[in-house]
Amino acid sequence: MNIDDIEVLDDNTTKEKLIFTADQDVNIRLDVYLTKYIEDYSRSFIQKIIKENLVTVNGLVKNLSYKVKKNDLIQIVMQDIKPSKIEPQDIPLDIVYEDDDIIIINKKRGMVVHPATGNCNNTLVNALLFHTKNSLSDINGIERPGIVHRIDKDTSGVIVACKNNSSHKILTDVFSKHNIKREYVAIVKGYPDSDKGLINAPIGRDKFNRLKMAVDSKNGKRAVTNFEVLEKMKGASYIKAVLETGRTHQIRTHMAFIGNPLLGDDIYGGKDKRFEKGQLLHARLLGFIHPIKNEYMEFTANLDDYFQNALEVLRKHE
Repeated sequence: MNIDDIEVLDDNTTKEKLIFTADQDVNIRLDVYLTKYIEDYSRSFIQKIIKENLVTVNGLVKNLSYKVKKNDLIQIVMQDIKPSKIEPQDIPLDIVYEDDDIIIINKKRGMVVHPATGNCNNTLVNALLFHTKNSLSDINGIERPGIVHRIDKDTSGVIVACKNNSSHKILTDVFSKHNIKREYVAIVKGYPDSDKGLINAPIGRDKFNRLKMAVDSKNGKRAVTNFEVLEKMKGASYIKAVLETGRTHQIRTHMAFIGNPLLGDDIYGGKDKRFEKGQLLHARLLGFIHPIKNEYMEFTANLDDYFQNALEVLRKHE
């Protein structure tokens, strides 16, 4: 979920606000729309807060079946949000590497990294708690044990979690200083102007849609993406992207900025009925100095079936 504002109240609970303008997939039910674009919320929770009049459209309360219109201003307000105990769940994990300090996972597409309000189950954290028998670092608080970084719900690929606080502290510093190697592969619309390029464009929250990020030269944070075209197909390009920084939605934002949004990315590139399981983006490689062993290590994750099938479909049409 992308949070616009969090306000701490006098009773130590919080009030959370999310404000955005509808600009994709209009003319569908309000509850369906919100569930689709606010990835950390379950549909049952979305329906609950709509019924409790905590969702307004253009300042007015609407029911579940209201059909969202283009440029509708939607605001969600949730009060009395308190951390909840996260239950370990026996969910299969694709483990790339594991030792006493860290665990590397090839995260499956569609899995949220950590619990959030209204979506406390079936996340990577639930699975990790079960697998490690609750042995995860707690630096990031009760709802994000072990989590050093995150990748989007519909992005697959390699992600690291920590089993103890000493490893977590070191890796947090490594990530903050960008002393890591992060390589992604993606399928984008069309063909970039150059087969190799560097996008150096600061990224901040989109001023008109708080669900999105955007290039913002005035208020954005430094963001640098190196890309290379690996293969050209019918109307699309298979690319490699190497990050020098790690901003929210960085590759999705940068590729859309140069006119080549990711296929399957409803938010940045528009709907494509062929690819409805999310953006075709995969975190292929993660490299860093091990926090305890003090040696450089690289971890790679294989493409999932969705990504492989997309390549096959596009190659056939070529």
